[in-house]
Amino acid sequence: MDKLKRGAVEIIPEDEFASKLKTQKPLRIKLGIDPTAPDIHLGHSVVLRKLRHFQEAGHQVVLIIGDYTAKIGDPTGRSETRKILTDDEIRRNTKTYLDQISKILNTQDKALFELRYNSEWLAPLTFEKMIELAHSYTVAQLLARKDFSKRFEAGQPIGLHEFFYPIMQGYDSVMIKADVELGGTDQKFNILVGRELQRLHGFTSPQIVFLMPIIEGTDGVQKMSKSLENYIGITDSQSEMHEKVMRIPDTLMQKYFELLTDFPQVEAEVMIQSDPRKAKALLAELIVRSYHDISNPTKEFIPEIPEFKVPPELIVEGHVMVGKLLVSAKLAPSMREAKRLLMQGAVVVDEITVPGESETIELRDRMKLQVGKLRFVRLRIP
Repeated sequence: MDKLKRGAVEIIPEDEFASKLKTQKPLRIKLGIDPTAPDIHLGHSVVLRKLRHFQEAGHQVVLIIGDYTAKIGDPTGRSETRKILTDDEIRRNTKTYLDQISKILNTQDKALFELRYNSEWLAPLTFEKMIELAHSYTVAQLLARKDFSKRFEAGQPIGLHEFFYPIMQGYDSVMIKADVELGGTDQKFNILVGRELQRLHGFTSPQIVFLMPIIEGTDGVQKMSKSLENYIGITDSQSEMHEKVMRIPDTLMQKYFELLTDFPQVEAEVMIQSDPRKAKALLAELIVRSYHDISNPTKEFIPEIPEFKVPPELIVEGHVMVGKLLVSAKLAPSMREAKRLLMQGAVVVDEITVPGESETIELRDRMKLQVGKLRFVRLRIP
């Protein structure tokens, strides 16, 4: 659960997401991509990496290639109507997308990956069905979007076909029966439309809206974009990728560690504070290794975690009381403070938050115990 939520900005509604996970059934995790450009960069990889986390937890990713919605183009974040792509452009871009996505996702196991094209259900739509779908939203609701309202107030044209885009994307969720839809924060409106359309089509448990942040590019200011030349492409060479990461401002390192690697966040924060240069070198190496085969990983930059030998008298049948352990390891000054930290969800073992009501935990050698962001020890069993 903690790994799935890592980096997420918003989960709507979070309690329903937790309930879906508790069913222990594989969920259908949707991501729609319009092949409007041939290349994928690390900005795109934020959501793709999260999809991989869902795959690792046993859930099925449903990747929708928007070969039909690409004919309109997502109006999100646009100040003008997108150019309509030709079928040949869409086909070419789709091929490169799939080649690059396979660097991140498991695209071979059908239990974990399903590929669909939304022309499958959007192309045959009758005008009657389009009227039914359009009836779900008013012009006022669509104009409330910042993208549209800014253009409307500035007197810039808005094509009528652009209003259909969020409805078409939402209808994708109905057709593939999505349990969760991922997207960047800029996709919140579109994904909420999908949740509402599922509800109107009789879904008793409509899709969860799972939003990931938009990352800044190498300039540290504007979002990563090829047009702004501040991007790091996942097909860049090893040297080019490494050099670009080393150029990012130090203020971006924590965000890049969190969203572009699986490196423990607490350890990354300590490294950044103690030696930013070495931390950035490790960050660059981790990112390069995600997309290139490097046989000799660097070890020297991984920070040492202080070890704590658990007193034998605290261990009972392989378990230890959390409160007493925190006090003994000097991670809490008293049992009262230890209890407060537990109730606040501030106690973490091997990247998993210890529930506030837990009195004991199973003890394993070399497990990492931490409180907050900067206090941690490696537990050793005598």
